[in-house]
Amino acid sequence: MDARALLKDAGLAAFVAFALAFPMVGFQTIDVSGSHGITVVTRFGDVAIAVALVFIGRLALSLLQNRAMRLPILVLSAALAVGLPLLTTSYPVITWLSVIATAVIAVRAAWLVFDIADVVGRDEGNHLRDATAFIGRWFGPVLVVFAVLFPFLPMTSRYILDLGILVLTYVMLGWGLNVVVGLAGLLDLGYVAFYAVGAYSYAIIAQTFGWSFWVCLPLAGLFAAFFGVILGFPVLRLRGDYLAIVTLGFGEIIRIILLNWSSFSGGPNGISGVPRPSFLGFPFTANPPEGTRAFHQLFGLDFAPEHRIVFLYYLILALALVTNIFTLRIRKLPIGRAWEALREDEVACRALGINPTNTKLTAFAIGAMFAGFAGAFFATRQGFISPESFSFLESAVILAIVVLDGMGSQIGVVLAAVLLIGIPEFFRELAQFRMLAFGAAMVGIMIWRPRGLLAHRDPSIHLPKAVGGGA
Repeated sequence: MDARALLKDAGLAAFVAFALAFPMVGFQTIDVSGSHGITVVTRFGDVAIAVALVFIGRLALSLLQNRAMRLPILVLSAALAVGLPLLTTSYPVITWLSVIATAVIAVRAAWLVFDIADVVGRDEGNHLRDATAFIGRWFGPVLVVFAVLFPFLPMTSRYILDLGILVLTYVMLGWGLNVVVGLAGLLDLGYVAFYAVGAYSYAIIAQTFGWSFWVCLPLAGLFAAFFGVILGFPVLRLRGDYLAIVTLGFGEIIRIILLNWSSFSGGPNGISGVPRPSFLGFPFTANPPEGTRAFHQLFGLDFAPEHRIVFLYYLILALALVTNIFTLRIRKLPIGRAWEALREDEVACRALGINPTNTKLTAFAIGAMFAGFAGAFFATRQGFISPESFSFLESAVILAIVVLDGMGSQIGVVLAAVLLIGIPEFFRELAQFRMLAFGAAMVGIMIWRPRGLLAHRDPSIHLPKAVGGGA
């Protein structure tokens, strides 16, 4: 190995890191209270740390080309990834960045030391099929049992439970978008529009007519499905990038209408005081209205605010499971097989007599319906909604959840939602570098798993094998 070439390669990578980090990390604008202005502070120390990490990491990855260096690098990087958080807590940002860098090197070294690439490469399709079948058969039911018991586990705090509600909301949204993107193959960048329609439908109907959550929930899904059909008509002849652009525009149209139609949606101020759900008419309050009983009185419990949080958790868990079961069932019906046929080849669909118009409309409508249900839950959980909650970033995150798991995989949506929504919450110590770490993780997945975490898809229907012989 040429030491000069290795140092040159690592130095070039460090120079690129410096060129990117110097303007984006080296300077920070801070709002100075009382001075009616902002000031710029420098963070050249953070830039130097980032450049050093890139230099060392690139050098270590280059040394992995030498078989003799793989095991020592694996042991050293794994020890650092585990030991750094234990050795120092004075600099949390530096510590977490170092842990992420050393963990990446350790994973790469283990991949080479144990010849994982060679093992997988021998029969990748069978390995992926077996792994996906195993996860779906065993991990799915275990995950459901864990989710049911989750609020009563010793580690579950109020914060953890709120995080679980947030993750389950995105799981439901991911399963709904999976109908449009994963099964029908229609790239939808405006999915958050249906989410917004469901939320605003629930908020406005509940406040105007005083109806309960259980009455407004199906209406929110119905309105969202109606908007899904409205979106479907203009895009019937579009595919690929053109379809993505139109759906993106539709999402922004909905957001701008909500932002400017103040008399209807409250404009930028949003809608506050959205009614909370009750347990079959028993509210979660310490002092219920005269003539009614509260939830804690019904079961003879002492009042606790956590009762409503636990109820919301089980509510979104039930909605998510209904979405999953419905999707699994419908994909085996003729309409579900038509979605998958449309995803593979629209021209062949027409030749087989499948109506692409009806197929696209049903996909948009059903996917939008589940987004409407999730939007209604979001509104009742927050008690306040505004157009800021339904920006394009939300559509991008939901689409990333669907794509990251390997489009069409139900269990993969759960894994992707935990990775993209749950784990970043545990890295809040990274402060402004949290999204940088998030982006680095996404780049790593694109490099090592470009087709998704669970990229293998079994056909919904298997044709019977031919028995016997010839013509």
